[in-house]
Amino acid sequence: MTTAPASERLARSRLLGYGAGSVGTGVFSAVPGLLLLYYLTDMLGVPAAAAGAVLVAPKIWDVLLNPLVGAASDREAVRTGRRTRLLLTGAATLPVAFALMFAVPDAAPGALWAGVAFLVAATAFACFQVPYVALPAEMSASRAERTRVMSWRVVCLTVGILVAGGLAPAVVDLAGGGRPGYAVMGVTIGAVMAAALVTATLATRWVTSRPGPRQLGPVAAFRMARGNTPFFALLAAFVTQALGVAVMLAGAPYVASYRLGDYGLTSVMFVCLVAPSMPAVPLWARLARTHGPVRCYLAATLGFGLAALALVPAIAARSLVATLALTALAGACYAGLQLLPLSLLPDTVHADTARTGHAQAGAFTGLWTAGETAGLALGPGLFALVLAVSGFVSAPVEAPVAQPPAALTGLLTGFTALPAALMLISLPFIVWYGRVARNEDRHEENA
Repeated sequence: MTTAPASERLARSRLLGYGAGSVGTGVFSAVPGLLLLYYLTDMLGVPAAAAGAVLVAPKIWDVLLNPLVGAASDREAVRTGRRTRLLLTGAATLPVAFALMFAVPDAAPGALWAGVAFLVAATAFACFQVPYVALPAEMSASRAERTRVMSWRVVCLTVGILVAGGLAPAVVDLAGGGRPGYAVMGVTIGAVMAAALVTATLATRWVTSRPGPRQLGPVAAFRMARGNTPFFALLAAFVTQALGVAVMLAGAPYVASYRLGDYGLTSVMFVCLVAPSMPAVPLWARLARTHGPVRCYLAATLGFGLAALALVPAIAARSLVATLALTALAGACYAGLQLLPLSLLPDTVHADTARTGHAQAGAFTGLWTAGETAGLALGPGLFALVLAVSGFVSAPVEAPVAQPPAALTGLLTGFTALPAALMLISLPFIVWYGRVARNEDRHEENA
């Protein structure tokens, strides 16, 4: 991978302006998966199976919605040359809905209130995230510059996830804990999210979008997209890994509370998982230039899976130092799981343009975001299923109950071995992507 000529390089202000949006999206991607399930089971006393349904149902809607938003974003781009309207709609609505998720009134049914608020938040997130992910393919024609854009985005995403995992539980504690503490956290984190999303919306108005000569409906867009085999191979790997990471995030508060004996360690574990991403992103970018992004993607996947497996004996022995060190190792690999597929995604969009003669970044990012949303949604639901099957007993924090040994084993397995297995499942998809991408490159060279 070569460096783009100076004339093609984007100013840092533009890279930062775009990346700021990932602070907000990182918050929303992480906080519900990290805290909402625990909030429902241990603050509101919602049974684990019902709490899992609350987390999954809005995301199923989101999966169906994302491709429609992608097609709508492309239609907006055809009409106006911009994707700003949908970005602004999501930026204005998401923080409010997020705050309401954690502000369940005493008289309201907790599962219903949180579920409806989460549904509205998921809809707003789709309105922002789908056109936002489409922008890098339109910011530069240079593969090197698109990778640079993604590097900035992943660093900002890491900041957002750190805000979510490090600041959100701390705000809950500082505000006195319990339901009032979660309500204060919702408003505080919602304000951070609003600032990030609005900044990115205003900072990317310069990007000109040219999806094609005509407006495509969602059905026509999907029909045109389905011939892009590299895209779907990459998507399958990314979604499987998103599911694994989401399972681990959902399990963190339970491991901290029931295996390590201190809920406050949730923030520490989360910071150890995410903080290494910031120095690891430029390292993965350099390795990708030297050894190729596909090889590095395989290495990051294997590393994350092995670190997750190694956590089993560390947590079982209650070794805090070993647990945090292995979590940090997984975090360094997590940076690769974020950067490498996202840097390859615009390549699949540009390759499809050459194949069909019609650029439809919004359609592809709609499908991509739908898949990512499915993985992030099913993760807490899958962990909730592990809790239910293993006999976990839900109870408000004011009236704690002793968990049966099977539940303690289940939550440990769900946090460690299950994510490792999902990483293993994703490996053939990465190999498949590398094979079909090489074949398409050879066909282009021969043509």
